[in-house]
Amino acid sequence: MKNDLKDRTKLFAHNTIKLVAQLPNDYLSNHIKKQLIRCATSVAANYRATCIAQSKRSFISKISIVVEEIDESHFWLEFIIDEKLLPSDNCKSLLNEADELTRIFISSRKTANLNLTN
Repeated sequence: MKNDLKDRTKLFAHNTIKLVAQLPNDYLSNHIKKQLIRCATSVAANYRATCIAQSKRSFISKISIVVEEIDESHFWLEFIIDEKLLPSDNCKSLLNEADELTRIFISSRKTANLNLTN
């Protein structure tokens, strides 16, 4: 599962970059491009860091960053749709993946928190 999530988060980053390349070249889109690339790639990079965490507390801290970054990615994807910068169909699969990854990472964090207190 660990490698599957490494692959999924990396693919999420790659697919997000491909989507961002479709955005127009204007002030708002350029801002969104930078923000979305930063947080989507951060999901992948920070998830890798969770995989080598040296303690449960470190894992929880690192997975919390991943949760924040995937949620921010979701925000920017929604914002693209809200501002009608791309058709919603272009963003749908990434939104779904962001939802699934969010649920997985929140569940992992809850489990880690339970294991920390037990």
